Amino acid sequence: MTPNEIACVKAGWAKLIPIAEQAASLFYSRLFATHPELRLLFKGDMDEQGRRIMGMIHSTVMALDDPAAMAPRLRASGARHASYGVKREDYDKMGDALLWTLEQLLGQDFTPESRAAWVSVYQDLARTMREGAERPG
Repeated sequence: MTPNEIACVKAGWAKLIPIAEQAASLFYSRLFATHPELRLLFKGDMDEQGRRIMGMIHSTVMALDDPAAMAPRLRASGARHASYGVKREDYDKMGDALLWTLEQLLGQDFTPESRAAWVSVYQDLARTMREGAERPG
């Protein structure tokens, strides 16, 4: 990622931090509305799950200047998600729900440049998690 893309993502994320709970709720509402089959993968408290996903996104965004630092954690998360039944194609579904959520909450600030930067972040995150799912340990 370029420094400009990193700055763009961090600026957008800074606006979402105060409404992270709302973002998580909107994300999962969209995910389950568009892909109801994925609801079966979530057995625990959805508020806690929302905190976890927002925490993972936060950690990833904060590590954009040094993405290798996050890679082991993302691979381990991918291995865990595979054990829960998450499939390779589910990452695209989640990415779509994330981008939709960002668009809803950032409004005019979710410019084409911002969207492209977030797509890059999510593609890197998903690729690393898939690596962990496919080659655990």
